Amino acid sequence: VQLQASGGGLVQAGGSLRLSCAASGRTFSSYAMAWFRQAPGKEREFIAAITWSGDSVLYADSVKGRFAISRDIAKNTMYLQMNSLKPEDTAVYMCAADLGYSGNFDTTGYEYDFSGQGTQVTVSS
Repeated sequence: VQLQASGGGLVQAGGSLRLSCAASGRTFSSYAMAWFRQAPGKEREFIAAITWSGDSVLYADSVKGRFAISRDIAKNTMYLQMNSLKPEDTAVYMCAADLGYSGNFDTTGYEYDFSGQGTQVTVSS
């Protein structure tokens, strides 16, 4: 599966952005997708995950209540609505697919395919 993240940009603290992740190629209905981010000099960080069916989601504590993950099956696209953005949210955001999802979300990133480039989100104070 090929993934393409988009929607990043520069926003002031307190603002909102919506990221999109378009999936193409061989897609299945029984896998999970997730958003990760990586800031300069920091390790990759799990943000949120969703099953492709949409019946299960998981959020990192750092974004819970501010970010919302969703997907549109018809468009083969996953979204990340980011509200109340903070300067510490500045990072490259990457989407990923876990084609071997078996019921437990992986938050380390090792189970995911990160094909495609990320999108830069910059939050100014």
